[in-house]
Amino acid sequence: MGSAALTDAIKSIREWSMTGGRPALTSPTAVGDNFGSLVFNDRVQAARLPKAAYKALRATITKGESLDLSTADAVASALKDWSIEHGATHYTHWFQPMTGITAEKHDSFLQPSGEGKAVLEFSGKELVKGEPDASSFPHGGMRSTFEARGYTAWDPTSPPWLKVDGNNVTLVIPTAFVSWTGEALDKKTPLLRSIEALSRQATRVLKLFGSTSERVMTTCGPEQEYFLIDRNFYFARPDLINAGRTLFGAKPPKGQEMEDQYFGSIPERVLACMADAELELCKVGVPVKTRHNEVAPSQYEVAPIFESANVAVDHQLMTMEVLKRTAPKYGLECLLHEKPFAGVNGSGKHNNWSMSDEFGNNLLSPGATPHDNVQFLVFCAAVLRAVDRWQGALRATIASAGNDHRLGANEAPPAILSVFLGDQLADIFEQIEKGGAKSTKQGGILELGVSGLPKLPRDAGDRNRTSPFAFTGNKFEFRAVSSGQNISLPNMMLNVAVADALESIADDLEKAVKGGEDLNKAVAKLLTKIVKEHKRIIFNGNGYSKEWEKEAAKRGLLNHKNTVAALPELVKPAVVKVLEKHKVLNGREIHARYEVYLEAYNKTINIEGQLMVLMAHRYILPAALEYQKQIGQAVVAAKASGGTTVQSKKLVVKYSKLVDQFQAQAEVLNGLLEHSGASPEKHAKYMRDKVIPAMNKLRDIGDAIEVLTPHGLWPLPTYREMLFVK
Repeated sequence: MGSAALTDAIKSIREWSMTGGRPALTSPTAVGDNFGSLVFNDRVQAARLPKAAYKALRATITKGESLDLSTADAVASALKDWSIEHGATHYTHWFQPMTGITAEKHDSFLQPSGEGKAVLEFSGKELVKGEPDASSFPHGGMRSTFEARGYTAWDPTSPPWLKVDGNNVTLVIPTAFVSWTGEALDKKTPLLRSIEALSRQATRVLKLFGSTSERVMTTCGPEQEYFLIDRNFYFARPDLINAGRTLFGAKPPKGQEMEDQYFGSIPERVLACMADAELELCKVGVPVKTRHNEVAPSQYEVAPIFESANVAVDHQLMTMEVLKRTAPKYGLECLLHEKPFAGVNGSGKHNNWSMSDEFGNNLLSPGATPHDNVQFLVFCAAVLRAVDRWQGALRATIASAGNDHRLGANEAPPAILSVFLGDQLADIFEQIEKGGAKSTKQGGILELGVSGLPKLPRDAGDRNRTSPFAFTGNKFEFRAVSSGQNISLPNMMLNVAVADALESIADDLEKAVKGGEDLNKAVAKLLTKIVKEHKRIIFNGNGYSKEWEKEAAKRGLLNHKNTVAALPELVKPAVVKVLEKHKVLNGREIHARYEVYLEAYNKTINIEGQLMVLMAHRYILPAALEYQKQIGQAVVAAKASGGTTVQSKKLVVKYSKLVDQFQAQAEVLNGLLEHSGASPEKHAKYMRDKVIPAMNKLRDIGDAIEVLTPHGLWPLPTYREMLFVK
């Protein structure tokens, strides 16, 4: 099978390389003209809505004002006409259940009108509210199986768009998803609540500095790492199809040791796939900006420009969907798992996060002289306090069985949360602790030593790729987020953590000013206090080093190395209290999420374990037993003809021993998977402590067998093929 897949892959590459199989080139002008062409955005709204309806809708989007039914009817009518003009026949309320992916139910615009005829209709009521079945989605005990009612509620802050798929065009309406009791069954609702919570506290702080801002939004620019491999290999690997990662696979002679993949020339077929995906994303308004090869072979990255966090989350989900949908057109498969291939770098999703007021001012922009930018220092200090106070909850938001393979593995940030500030900012906060705020560290000009090359402005500090939470100029980059996850949860928790920090800052400063204290003196005193209390979270060094792990323990920082250890942080009383205080999630809602994520972990490990047993019996053992028979027959034949058999006998003994060990370990794993009856928490610990080590041992033996087995007999595409045949 492995050889057949390789033959098919080479054939598909040759066929694609023929001129007739290549897509037509897209001009930059066409890309510009197409941007947002399938989005019911502000420009389209202004052109198609009555002035009163447009004004009311903008007030809802920018100020959070409620929307009346007459405005909803006007928007629905314009949406319907615009969609039908683009060929749409159906609409869907697109939502984000706790499965981590998106969900949609399509309804037709067609309404029977009698006498065998029909009309196309879409009302404000249909726009505002939908009713999908809520019983079959993960709910963590918030719903009984027989209680099916759930509602989708239109989110006006994220513009509708058209999904073109083959011969079908569907109007996609981003929505929240709640139960009949009003509790959040999705990931969007808590995110929207957290944005409101942060805005309330951030505007309090801004008013102290004389701002007239009435609304602050969080902004986000999530980078997406992913793998592309030939689809023939994908279909020949049941583990990739069902688990998203390879459960067996010997290390190839060449991996990423030569460091020749990162930022290298993009393979032609891959580049064509990227260009196609980017064009589709441009049409639906996703502002993709950057593409490049990543570190591992066949690994790539796409990055967008900053947007409001809510829209950025929707766009990020659309990006993953478009990448998955586009790759097969080019004979490729897009892998979004955090660690599809052992031994090479896994994939993350760097979550670039900041705050901005309604005037477009980035609150985390330090300016040319950050030590004089008191407002910036206050907001930056709030982030330090937030990450330190709520490091456990933030770690829990990125916990998953897939991310456990990546975090702390010299390719991604460690599981220890810390903040990198860079030389200049770290120096400023050190001076603040001592009672000042002046820094002597400046960027300056970088001399390259070649007269023909330009002089480059140098940043005041270097970057740190080992940091899980790094300041990168005018934003913080939460680098520990995993490649396949919905980023709503980490952004929600980050928003709440910062909102809570800003609330305490606003309380202290308002009290000081009300008591007659000078604002600047009050700020200086408060900043000194924050730095002293939370300086342990600041770390500019090598996050991969063993020394940092020891140092972090001395500082009292948490080090939850896996999901089972991290998830309980979500339901600690202090976390539940802060989420309830800021009206983001109630106790029942947060405990439900804990149950859902725990169940997902248990099911993921169980599926992977069952797959390993299946692959052992149906793929690897038949091939191994066949080769064992062949080398045994070769020894007998050599002995009969008087030839030497010493080395052949050694191979037979070594190989037979591996086969016996493999069979025995497969049975051990199969037996361990029979575990049941324990609570979800105990079962998760059992999976971590018993099942995963047994899976790792089975893999080690299987990979050793692969190395000794002839290529023609090996039933699975190898790493050498999957990673390097492009």
